[in-house]
Amino acid sequence: MKILVINAGSSSLKYQLIETDTEQVLAKGNCERIGIGGHISHKTFDGRSYDKDVDFPTHSEAFETLKNVLLDKASGVISDLSEISAVGHRMVHGAEAFKSSVLIDDKVIEDFTALLDIAPLHNPANLTAVLACRSAFGKEVPEAGVFDTAFHQTMPEKAYIYAIPYEYYQEDGVRRYGFHGTSHKYVSARCAALMGKPISELKIISCHLGNGSSVTAVKGGLSVDTSMGFTPLAGVVMGTRSGDVDPAAIYYIAKKRGLSFDEAIDILNKKSGYLGVSGLTSDDRDLRAAAEKGDKCAALAGSVMRYSVLKYIGAYAAAMNGVDAIVFTGGIGEHSSDLREEICADLSYLGLYLDKEANAPSSLPETEISTPDSKVKAFVIPTNEELMIAYETLALVGGK
Repeated sequence: MKILVINAGSSSLKYQLIETDTEQVLAKGNCERIGIGGHISHKTFDGRSYDKDVDFPTHSEAFETLKNVLLDKASGVISDLSEISAVGHRMVHGAEAFKSSVLIDDKVIEDFTALLDIAPLHNPANLTAVLACRSAFGKEVPEAGVFDTAFHQTMPEKAYIYAIPYEYYQEDGVRRYGFHGTSHKYVSARCAALMGKPISELKIISCHLGNGSSVTAVKGGLSVDTSMGFTPLAGVVMGTRSGDVDPAAIYYIAKKRGLSFDEAIDILNKKSGYLGVSGLTSDDRDLRAAAEKGDKCAALAGSVMRYSVLKYIGAYAAAMNGVDAIVFTGGIGEHSSDLREEICADLSYLGLYLDKEANAPSSLPETEISTPDSKVKAFVIPTNEELMIAYETLALVGGK
C-alpha cells in the first residue's frame, strides 16, 4: 500500500510517498516558502528530480502542486490518486485528547481545533495541512493523525505531574507531555531488534539529538519519562531552545530588561541554547568548528549541551532501576561521533565502554558503538519518523 506522509510547518510542507510493502520511498520533497513566495523540490526513487518556483499563497496551493507533481508523467510515481491508500499527518501536540494515532474525521478536527493554543508554533500549521489536504485529495482518501505526544501517554502520574496547584492540571491540562514520540518509538523498537531481544524485556534510553532534542526512558517498550515537558522548550539544551531554566530566572530577566512575557518566551525558544551561549550559531557543526578554532563560548555551549544529556541519561537509568541500551539518533546524535564519545566516556559506571572504531564518523547506519564486553550497549540508529507514521496510518486503515 502507498501512504503519503505529511510533515507540515507554518511555511513548509515536507512529504514522502512510501510503499509500505517494501518500505521504498517512491518520492519525497518539500514545498517551501508558503505564504512568502513558493518553491517545490521533489525527488523520485529512480533519480528523477523536479525543482520549480511556484506561487504558494497557502497550503492549499502547495497540496495541489504536490498532487500534480505526483501524477505528472515526467516527475510522478503514480498514475491515479486512487493508488494512495491514505495520508498520514505528523501532528505535534495531542494533549490528553489524543492518546494514540487516529483517523481524522469532523469530530477529530473539532477536538484538535480546541488544542491550537496549547502549541501555537505547531498545531495551527498541522490543522491547516489537514484541511488543505482534504480539499486537494477529497474525503475519499483517508487521513490519519499521528501525534508526537501519543507515545508518552504511558508515563505514570509521578513522571508527568508538575508540583504546582493540582487544579492547573485538572482544569487547564498543564503537565509534562513530551515530544519526538514517533522517533523514540521507532528507534527503541529498532534497538530491540538489533539486540535480538523482545522490547518488553528491555530498558532503553533514547537520545534524539538535533536542533530540537529530547531524551526518553523506554521500559518494556513504553515511555515512562521524557525530558521535554508541557511544550518542546523543556529538557536538554538545544539549537535555539534553552532547555531547563529556573522559572524565577526568567521573571528576573524580564523585569530587569523590561521584556514582556511573550518576548521572554520568544528568547527562550529562538535565541537561547547553542545560539544563546555561543553568540554565533545554532548549528552543531559550525559550533564545533568554532570551538576547534579556540572560541571559548562555542566550546562552552557544546559542553553545556552534552552535560545536560548526560544528566538525563543518569536520571533515567535511576528511574528504570537500570538500563540495557542507550540509543543516539537525530541529526546530531547520528552524525557527531565526538559528542557520542564525550557522553559515553562518563558512563563507564554503568558498564558501558565505547568502541572507538565502531563510533567513527564513517560507520554504517544502525551501528553498535559499545565494546562486546559492555554490560550496557550503545547504538547509533538513524530515525525514520516518516516510516513510523506510514505504519501507524496503515494500521488505522486496515493494512497488514
